[in-house]
Amino acid sequence: MLGRPTDGRRAALTALGVLAVTAMTTAAATAPPPAPLPASTAAQTVGADKPPAPVLRALERDLKLTPAQAAERLVNEAEAGVRAGRLRLSLGQRFAGAWLTGTTAAELTVATTHSSDVSAIEAQGAKAAVVQRPLADLRAVKEKLDKAAAEAGTKDAPVWYVDVPSNRVVVRAARRAAATSFIKAAGAQDAGVAVVVSAERPRPLTDLVGGEAYYIEGSARCSIGFSVTKGDQQGFASAGHCGEPGNRTTGVNQAAQGEFQASTFPGKDMSWVAANGDWTATADVKGEGGQKTQVTGSVQALVGASICRSGSTTGWHCGTIQQHDTSVRYSQGTVDGVTRTSVCAEPGDSGGPYLSGSQAQGVTSGGSGDCTSGGTTYYQPVNPILSDFGLVLKTATAQKGTEAPQDEPANDQWSAGRVYEAGSTVTVGGVRYQCLQSHQAQSRWAPDGTPALWQRV
Repeated sequence: MLGRPTDGRRAALTALGVLAVTAMTTAAATAPPPAPLPASTAAQTVGADKPPAPVLRALERDLKLTPAQAAERLVNEAEAGVRAGRLRLSLGQRFAGAWLTGTTAAELTVATTHSSDVSAIEAQGAKAAVVQRPLADLRAVKEKLDKAAAEAGTKDAPVWYVDVPSNRVVVRAARRAAATSFIKAAGAQDAGVAVVVSAERPRPLTDLVGGEAYYIEGSARCSIGFSVTKGDQQGFASAGHCGEPGNRTTGVNQAAQGEFQASTFPGKDMSWVAANGDWTATADVKGEGGQKTQVTGSVQALVGASICRSGSTTGWHCGTIQQHDTSVRYSQGTVDGVTRTSVCAEPGDSGGPYLSGSQAQGVTSGGSGDCTSGGTTYYQPVNPILSDFGLVLKTATAQKGTEAPQDEPANDQWSAGRVYEAGSTVTVGGVRYQCLQSHQAQSRWAPDGTPALWQRV
């Protein structure tokens, strides 16, 4: 959390740590997935074929890329997301994660627990890694740690996550003894959990344009995340530690802006603010030099993908996604399900938006270090915010009049406005489809016309 704290809700984070997990399943090999889509198809779906200029310039600066490399990387990331999604469905319980490597993210690695899957993985143009533990087992071990943290706390071992490239769960801790004690309390001492001793100390980073400042009750400052709507009400999503329901906000111009409608923290770090009639929700995020870039969706990016962040303190910075499904221990409690990145941030950046290309990824929760010497930050993924609060992300490409998500679509019918997780199934015209990449559905992204996001089953 990186707000400018004025009360206990916006207090600082404590120490970090690392841990790892076990288990393995066997299953009969399945038929290989369909042939890969052309890269252009996937890139066009998520807007990677026409990347925003502020994103390209920041990638060139922060990842030390040429203009051509930055553009190529975004296309590779978009195409790899589809291949990874198809292989995830094909491998089932043997799937152990996927990640990107290389200057232009040209190498996709997909892990499996069975060597018989290697040929199917390589047929999709990916590198195969045969490992011991499926992703489901790694997550089960992490859940034990989550439960132990909720029951007893873990002040000296405040960060743990599933690390798919190393096929383990990792806990980053100030002291090895503290991490060992935490792992034992979780009953995970025989699960192959690894410990990393680290001096990292994350702390809170506390029209509507993502990345611009807003003020809570005239004192604390955070950053706008993404513009959203709920029915006819306009507003924005931000971090939960920034404010509580009923707290009033003012904008960067100090004019009355809105009121927090819902906020979750700890557990998750999410909130949304309903704006008054003087403010208009836009698809804009403030990029380099104040130039705006527009959001076109919320398709979740892979580990290793590039990501850029906007904040009211430090502006526009880029890095890469290091781990999804991370838990961080704040003084107020544990926040689960955040994503760890190599992007820097500082106090006041809390709540600000993260983009991968033009796809919304999440809002700043917390971190350590700064933007002079470098640091690590964590973001609350945006799709759970949209799902939990029943919000619709404001995008540049969504059709006007997109309805709010239905609570329970009849007969599992696909519905624009709903958040679909990878692996979920829907029906369109009597045909079943399975989701390849987590995202909030848009009217133009119907399953029967979007093979980059859906696969017929």
